Amino acid sequence: MLRIGVIGYGYWGPNLVRNFSGVEHAEVVKICDQSHTALKRAAKAYPGIALTTNADEIMQSDTINAVVIATPVSTHFDLAKKALQHEKHIFVEKPFTANAAQSEELIELADKKSLKIMVDHTFLFTGPVRKIKQLIDDDVLGTLYYYDSMRVNLGLFQHDVNVIWDLAPHDLSIMDFLIKSKPVAIAANGKAHLGNGLQNVAYITVYFANETIAHLNVNWLSPVKVRTTLIGGGKKMLVWNDLELDEKIKIYDKGIDVKNGEGLYKLLVSYRSGDMWAPRVEQTEALKIEAEYFAHCVLNNETPFNDGYAGFRVVKMLEACTASLENEGKLIRL
Repeated sequence: MLRIGVIGYGYWGPNLVRNFSGVEHAEVVKICDQSHTALKRAAKAYPGIALTTNADEIMQSDTINAVVIATPVSTHFDLAKKALQHEKHIFVEKPFTANAAQSEELIELADKKSLKIMVDHTFLFTGPVRKIKQLIDDDVLGTLYYYDSMRVNLGLFQHDVNVIWDLAPHDLSIMDFLIKSKPVAIAANGKAHLGNGLQNVAYITVYFANETIAHLNVNWLSPVKVRTTLIGGGKKMLVWNDLELDEKIKIYDKGIDVKNGEGLYKLLVSYRSGDMWAPRVEQTEALKIEAEYFAHCVLNNETPFNDGYAGFRVVKMLEACTASLENEGKLIRL
């Protein structure tokens, strides 16, 4: 039985408690939050779960063997390190840590103690991303040319991280999961309009070892919420609109065919326009699948694909974005 302590019952914590409470062979036994108001909400929703404002009660418990961390990123390292030192597996909200050096230290500690790390890259467990992964693995799209994402809305403004560290981990983790080629360089531009020094609008370009290029638009100042991703391949092109209720993914048999010509025009380009279809996508809540997967990996001693190394790769890209922002969009090699 996986006995879980959850630290953080703010925005994301209630979702984690709800889903982990429904996992077979797992039990949430204690919730920690420094806010008494948050603990009152937890007591009303889960009267059978013990509550505390002291995280050490979870860390030092002999009956708890896994810790779920849903706190600000600046606290992730200290809490995760203490949990690992007390022989507990960890599930950490994204982004994994505040810098790559912290990620490496936690990975090394977990490996030394044979403990599991899972980073909460929830989108990897959604029906659309799992379907896109299948399409890529089955070579339906062909060679990937580009990944273009717009992830914008009005708020929620964070007080400890900029819009890149808040929203970009979603797409960076998705690209890490979908694109087999490695990213080799990143450039980022952004602006802070509210006087707090935290960028609320940003544009990121990621260059990969092959011909794939990615562009991300993240924005807290949009009048509308947009969650749209375009993925272009040599065979097919795909549009993923995560706000669609039914046809979230649409695949287009559109593209170009290039042939070598002679004379004045060396390249002859013809445009291909075929059918569009929308594959069926699973509707199961992603966090439910992820919680079940964490329990499975711990209880069966399996390494999750969204492990500490996956979290580390995303943090490395976030660090590169920060370095590029600080140098007026300079290209940063990875």
